[in-house]
Amino acid sequence: MDNFQAVILALVQGLSEFLPISSSAHLILVPLLSNWPDQGLAFDVAVHFGTLSAVVTYFRSELAAMASSWLRSLGSRYLDDEARLAWGVLLGTIPLGLCGLLFHNFIETSLRSPLVIATTTIGFGALLWYADVKGPQTRCEYRLNAGRIAVIALAQVLALIPGTSRSGITITAGLLVGLDRKAAARFSFLLSIPAILMAAGYEASKLLGGEQAVQWSPILLAVVISALSAYACIHYFLKLLDRVGMLPFVIYRFVLGVMLFVLFW
Repeated sequence: MDNFQAVILALVQGLSEFLPISSSAHLILVPLLSNWPDQGLAFDVAVHFGTLSAVVTYFRSELAAMASSWLRSLGSRYLDDEARLAWGVLLGTIPLGLCGLLFHNFIETSLRSPLVIATTTIGFGALLWYADVKGPQTRCEYRLNAGRIAVIALAQVLALIPGTSRSGITITAGLLVGLDRKAAARFSFLLSIPAILMAAGYEASKLLGGEQAVQWSPILLAVVISALSAYACIHYFLKLLDRVGMLPFVIYRFVLGVMLFVLFW
């Protein structure tokens, strides 16, 4: 892998991880359409680390408050807003972790095709549009009860299918259970922290004991590029969300899905 390929793929990861357009689909499709060799596990771990550092840095104040309140709740059993949100993020991650362990091999071998990605890109794009138009959008992320968290958590499992988009499906579910746009996006981004940790940890575990050569120069470059682009993406997405809504991303998903059907049918 040369530095140009590393920069492009790192930008793809950084920009698509938190937009509702599916980073996994783009990391599959960009090398496929460019006729590039597979970027390798080490690269995937590196760019996941980059995007993880971006979201942790961006929400560092909220995470510190959540962690403090969560620790206090263990002893006192009193749940303030931050403690409830922390428990929501932790419990909302369990279904994804369990299903990821159970179905990872099946997904890797059977669902990473362009036509699957085209179908999920269009289908879940339509669902995102419906949720954005019809969702009541009356709640913030601190007003999620157990039932609404369960809906978002179960929806997040669908992100294991390439093309679904983890951020897209959790934002969709958040809108459907009554969160406003920014609250749905913020809760989705907080949910991404344990999700990215699990994905990067699983990929890193496959590297242990392996003899795969690592090209450190493009890897380190990719970490920096993915982190910076992901941080900028989070900032501007939240800033512009109420103004632009979800329609631009829905249109993008429709166009991408149709293009994939034309190219690979």
